Amino acid sequence: MAVLALIIIGAAAGLIATRLMNLQTDLVTTIAIGVLGALVGGFVLRLLLAITGLAAGFLGAILGAMALIWLWETYGPKGRR
Repeated sequence: MAVLALIIIGAAAGLIATRLMNLQTDLVTTIAIGVLGALVGGFVLRLLLAITGLAAGFLGAILGAMALIWLWETYGPKGRR
C-alpha cells in the first residue's frame, strides 16, 4: 500500500514539477521524477529538521542552564559568596 501511495504522490508531484519547469515528458518519466524528487526532498527536509532540532536543543540547554543559575543566585544559599 505504501508503494502505491508513493507512486500516486510521485505522479502528482512529478506532473506539477514538470509543468512548473516547462518540461514535456511521458508518464513513466513524470512518475520517476516525482518519486525520486520525493525521496531527495524528504531526505533534505529530514536533514534540515535534524540540524534545526539539534540547534534548538542546544539553545534550550543554554536557556535552561541560565534559568538554573538565576534560580540558584536568587533563592540559593546566601552565605557562600
